[in-house]
Amino acid sequence: MTPRTLTRAAVAGLAAAALFGTAACGSGFDDKAGDTKQSSGPASLQILIGSSGDAETKAVQEAAAKWASASGNTATVTPAQDLTQQLGQALAGGTPPDVFYVDASRFADYASVGALEPYGDKVSNKDDFYESLRTTFTYDGKLYCAPKDFSTLALEINTDLWTKAGLTDADIPTTWDQLTAASQKIKAKGLVALALGDTRDRIGAFMVQNGGWLMSKDGKQPTADTPENLQALQYVKSLLTNGYAKFPKQLDAGWSGEAFGKGKAVMTIEGNWIKGALQNDFPNVKYKVVPLPAGPKGQGTLSFTQCWGIAAKSEYKEQAIKFVEAMTAGDQQIAFAKAFGVMPSRQSVRDQYTGAFPADKPFIEGAAYAQGPVNAPKMDSVLRDLEAGLQGLATGDPKTILANFDKNAKAALGG
Repeated sequence: MTPRTLTRAAVAGLAAAALFGTAACGSGFDDKAGDTKQSSGPASLQILIGSSGDAETKAVQEAAAKWASASGNTATVTPAQDLTQQLGQALAGGTPPDVFYVDASRFADYASVGALEPYGDKVSNKDDFYESLRTTFTYDGKLYCAPKDFSTLALEINTDLWTKAGLTDADIPTTWDQLTAASQKIKAKGLVALALGDTRDRIGAFMVQNGGWLMSKDGKQPTADTPENLQALQYVKSLLTNGYAKFPKQLDAGWSGEAFGKGKAVMTIEGNWIKGALQNDFPNVKYKVVPLPAGPKGQGTLSFTQCWGIAAKSEYKEQAIKFVEAMTAGDQQIAFAKAFGVMPSRQSVRDQYTGAFPADKPFIEGAAYAQGPVNAPKMDSVLRDLEAGLQGLATGDPKTILANFDKNAKAALGG
């Protein structure tokens, strides 16, 4: 799985604009989605995925072929070159694939214009999906789609540098105060304590740890400008101004995982995708993964996920749902985990997963206290402005950053 800080740069805003423009002109989804007739007989499903690489493409194609053979249907899996752009254009053009990956950060955009079939309640044992993931893919009270898999953030510690700084397992931070204390000791040894991504997808975890977040649970109201979020940003700012934490660009790195791999920081906050990145690029780095330190209000992390979307205009909705059922079955999710490193979205196979991948236990246990992405439509420009504010947090005013988000979000949502 690719680092989320990198994938955001590839988001194609024009495709989203085309999608909303089509809907606004009266030729969108709300007026026609309900009229699509269900075709009987064998289906010829077209499936578009945003693949992380050859391993994922092969695994999904093989699983689809197995389902097609057993069910008497056909299923063609196509890896997108740019999923956001290609899917946005296909939806706007009225010729969408039947089934496709939907990233949580784009979900509300598609659901709000009627592009997605809200089939979530038809999936067997839907409550087996982690609650935080179900919440992520719920819009206007409806569970739209089945979570495909997920990632969370945890704290990675370079064990050699940790020892070099004179620290032991007893110093592993479980609270903000302990993180500060460990950082002070590390800095005293001439090392950088924490490589921290300069985005909401990293800094936002501190908000959750203090009981805050950017939006209300239903995605209707911005909630950034609160004492909880202010305290969280003030704490992160203190890490930056004291030299305990540095952004990747300050460490001559493209993302925190690279800085960590190069030994430029003792700790970093990243998701389980860092495992593959370190294996490929920095195989000699020795590290351990632990839960993120808890804040004043308890544990908190961020989750990143995708769902199996079904087009509202698909002629094969019933077959598509059966396909998704097969792809999200527990044994199939474990097979995907072993093939390309994702974490299953079903709780029932958690123990099976941690048995196979014990080092990933802190990541999967984070599902119990994870916050998903901002779940409101038309937020691209609002979030870009927030990112710019966070990148200047060391010298900026946290209160202003949060107030600007609320103001911009209300305007985007028509409030």
